[in-house]
Amino acid sequence: MSRLRIYNDNNSHECSEFTEHAAISDQLKKVGVRFEQWEANQPIVPGASQDEVIAAYRADIDRLMAENGYTTVDVISLKPDHPDRAAFRQKFLNEHSHSEDEVRFFVAGAGQFTLHIQGKVYEVLCEKGDLIGVPDNTTHWFDMSESPYFVAIRLFTNVEGWVANFTGSDIAERFPRMAPHPSAANAS
Repeated sequence: MSRLRIYNDNNSHECSEFTEHAAISDQLKKVGVRFEQWEANQPIVPGASQDEVIAAYRADIDRLMAENGYTTVDVISLKPDHPDRAAFRQKFLNEHSHSEDEVRFFVAGAGQFTLHIQGKVYEVLCEKGDLIGVPDNTTHWFDMSESPYFVAIRLFTNVEGWVANFTGSDIAERFPRMAPHPSAANAS
């Protein structure tokens, strides 16, 4: 189940929590973040190849690219036995921003986006079917847990794809990390 927790950025122990998709979307919309529920009904599982995922969701990808001017698409598809899972996780765990919007459509499993906006921390657990659009220059980090289990389609306007501007802040270390997805235990 998708979930949003909102903290003050100086207190990682008290938060407001939302689990209904409409409420999550409404709260994130207030800070300019796109959050939608889409159909993720293709038989894709973590570990699927980029070509397989793109082929299965070609119509959705083409529509998003046409609507928003995205020029590049890629896929992150990880399961708990991936040999580089720790390195991939570490790459995204520190607070950073991008000079373009970051859009992800989760087609399997789950991942946790955490956004740092105007003195608040928005922890968004994204599940299969969730589309999140983080505006350019929004500081955030992403956690896939120690046992990643997800497939996400990423869209970019920059032909280089994912380019991060790290803030150097340790804020990400002060907030909860993602627990492993329940399906990860059976995926290795």
